[in-house]
Amino acid sequence: MPIAACASFESDPNKIPEPVQGPKAAPGAVAQAAPAADAPKSGGANAEGTRTEEPLMKPIVSHSGRASEPGADDPMAVRTPELVTRVGGDMEATIEVKDGAFRFGPSRIESPLPAGYPEPTPPGAIDIKRYPTVRRAEFVSSGSPASGMNMGFFPLFNHIKKKDIAMTSPVEMDYRGMWDIETGKREPDTTPSWTMSFLYRTAELAPTGKDGNVAVVDRPEMTVVSVGMNGPYGTGVMEKGLGLLAEWLRTNPEWEVCGDPRAFHYNGPYIQNRVKWSEIQIPVRRKAEAPAATQAAR
Repeated sequence: MPIAACASFESDPNKIPEPVQGPKAAPGAVAQAAPAADAPKSGGANAEGTRTEEPLMKPIVSHSGRASEPGADDPMAVRTPELVTRVGGDMEATIEVKDGAFRFGPSRIESPLPAGYPEPTPPGAIDIKRYPTVRRAEFVSSGSPASGMNMGFFPLFNHIKKKDIAMTSPVEMDYRGMWDIETGKREPDTTPSWTMSFLYRTAELAPTGKDGNVAVVDRPEMTVVSVGMNGPYGTGVMEKGLGLLAEWLRTNPEWEVCGDPRAFHYNGPYIQNRVKWSEIQIPVRRKAEAPAATQAAR
């Protein structure tokens, strides 16, 4: 169970280790395995001949997500290369599925992801990824994320326990008003706000709404640029990862930021800090092309 809130907290980005080593694919193979991340949705025509849009992806449901059912803790990892495009970092890093779990060298993910979620990004790699809508239980607060990780964890854990919902990976942390995305550095003299979320494996597990100080909401589809990381969880890994993504955005100006950064924490406190697996992500979209008339005038 990825009890990320109880893991050690590290705020110094200089203490975050370099990525562990894992298997390598042939150069360029990972990047060529997936279509462009902003490819249009598939669709068809209805009886009136009007084109309809299908969902971004069709989730693969391998378990209901009820904690009381056998197999609730089985990782049952599913590869999703169609949702991931390698765009930077270690272009040859590739994850594996062994004994039903995602692995990269000594790092592994021991709990299932929500149905339809993209496969994890290996530490050291940068991917463009497409995420489906997901139902999640959120705890929103402000102030120190270090104390907040514990403050948010237990209401969320009690919520899923009461609802008979099995734990999934990752635990998500969204940050607002805390980082300068252009540099990846912490904004000085700010009071950050954050949201910790536990993810439902499927939306059928419980309805949206309030449960005390926990809100159950549906997060919409999104495209992100994501870097895989190792190291203890906290603002240190966030700052180091955002620095890598800020550099990627500077060299890929066709993409623009369209949301607040977030961290995915895949492991629990019993996993060594050196091999803890996380991702730092920024929502992005392709910049709109200039109208033809504007281009001709230049």
